[in-house]
Amino acid sequence: MLQSLASNSCVRLIQSHKSTWYFASLVLGYILYLIFGAVVFSSVELPYEDRLRQDLRTIKKQFLQENECLSEERLELFLKKALEASNYGVSILNNASANWNWDFTSALFFASTVLSTTGYGHTAPLSDGGKAFCIIYSVIGIPFTLLFLTAVVQRIMVFSTRRPIMYIHTHWGLSKPLVAIVHATLLALLAVSCFFLIPAAIFSALEENWNFLESFYFCFISLSTIGLGDYVPGEAVNQRFRELYKVGITVYLILGLIVMLVVLETFLRAAATEAAEKDVLPEEGEAAGPPRHFGARPPVLHYYVQKSHSPQ
Repeated sequence: MLQSLASNSCVRLIQSHKSTWYFASLVLGYILYLIFGAVVFSSVELPYEDRLRQDLRTIKKQFLQENECLSEERLELFLKKALEASNYGVSILNNASANWNWDFTSALFFASTVLSTTGYGHTAPLSDGGKAFCIIYSVIGIPFTLLFLTAVVQRIMVFSTRRPIMYIHTHWGLSKPLVAIVHATLLALLAVSCFFLIPAAIFSALEENWNFLESFYFCFISLSTIGLGDYVPGEAVNQRFRELYKVGITVYLILGLIVMLVVLETFLRAAATEAAEKDVLPEEGEAAGPPRHFGARPPVLHYYVQKSHSPQ
């Protein structure tokens, strides 16, 4: 008897704090995932960094031995200035003077990376005026970009998701959750093909030092808005049609970001459709609750886009 009461009390306690346990497990899981990523990245990259440091020390030592008139302090000062300039996208190499970092097409590409919060970091404002304008431009432009993306995604969702799902459900008699999941999967495969695989093949052909994996890596890092900046297209010396190439990359990044948001929104709606279908079906011994609207949104934090009511 006492064991039964204790067991029932524990069950009630767990159920009453279900959301708290879920939140705590979510926080713990996220922290563990961060630690897991740090361990893997460190174990993979640290040996390579160590070898690179040793190579640089060897080259520096040989250079000083071959040029005894040059002191180590002056060499350190020169290298420091060169590295600072390189961080701003300015190279001291003779064969790197042909490409300007702030012509119109390069500035257009930079503006798109700022507004999309990709921020490769390969080019940054040099002057105080440029830095101040970048702050003001971002404060206004990033919310404007969110508004723009929201409007575009809402419009596209009507034709790419809502109407096809309703048409197949109505004319073929298939369940809405099944149609929504299959549709989202096919849309994701199409997006991967058109905005990852095909562009990766194109970049690997146009960029001399990029293989397919590096090109695919650039596409993923860009369209996920991570933007590490270790691979940036159009920066090769004497790049043919560089201006047109930069404009094309800018268009690709904007369209790719829109498509990624459409795919994510489609999966969210598919999950909402399945949840709505389950709410309509009564549990054993229970009456059916009021039906929910098809496509009702789950309480999920959107990546980049918060929905208002969709256009009809």
